[in-house]
Amino acid sequence: MKLAQIKYENQLYIAQIKEQTVIPLDFNGKMIDLIKTNRSLPAFQKKELPIDSVEFLPPILNPSKIIAIGLNYQDHANEINAEIPSSPLVFTKFSNSLIGHKQNIIWDNGLTQKVDYEAELAIIIKPKTSKCSKEKALDMIWGYTCANDVSARDLQFSDGQWVRGKSLDTFCPLGPWVVLADAISNPQDLDIQCRVNGNIMQKSNTNQMIFPIPELIEFLSNHFTLFPGDIILTGTPSGVGAFRKPPVFLDNGDRVSVEIENIGKLTNNCIIV
Repeated sequence: MKLAQIKYENQLYIAQIKEQTVIPLDFNGKMIDLIKTNRSLPAFQKKELPIDSVEFLPPILNPSKIIAIGLNYQDHANEINAEIPSSPLVFTKFSNSLIGHKQNIIWDNGLTQKVDYEAELAIIIKPKTSKCSKEKALDMIWGYTCANDVSARDLQFSDGQWVRGKSLDTFCPLGPWVVLADAISNPQDLDIQCRVNGNIMQKSNTNQMIFPIPELIEFLSNHFTLFPGDIILTGTPSGVGAFRKPPVFLDNGDRVSVEIENIGKLTNNCIIV
């Protein structure tokens, strides 16, 4: 099942996506509130909306954490000649960076001139999770969605740590919807790609992850508690702009799409101000 957080006629809804139709749930609250209820889905409203008539919001608003993993694809490590890390490389993005499908990635050219794309599989945590074993880890997942870990490379590399360059406003597109976990039989075998203006820049499979999803949840939850609605970005494959020869960075008017098998396609336009 695909669930989206949408706005229609200035009202927020949680809705099921069925092809070109949006069916709101009979639920007064945000997606994160629905996750916290930890119960079966409410009934659907009778009204159906055309998919083009709604605004897609990020599936999760104001999570307690957005956790991201660096250097987690074998092919990405190979392209930059990096050593395989012995444990996951963890950083964070702030919630102000979240935007939804078809919302704009916006940045100030005076602040950064090296903005890069990173296609990622994102997972959404369901229950409060602490010290979880990898054997039970998949049971902690509410669902899966597409993410773009947009990165200001000049800020990232000059700072020596990554938070500022990863957390600018609009730098975490997420969506367009969440596919509930029981609909994805094997999250470690999904094709993933990124296109810029229709050109394929990244093309890989989640089987290239160095630390698979169960290991990530075990590692993270043994260091800090995960809460309902927390977002984990699981890393990006090869083909990012900064390590191309010559480098390729996003520009005003570019259209970026992240597509993941059995989940969907997240598309955003770029605007420089």
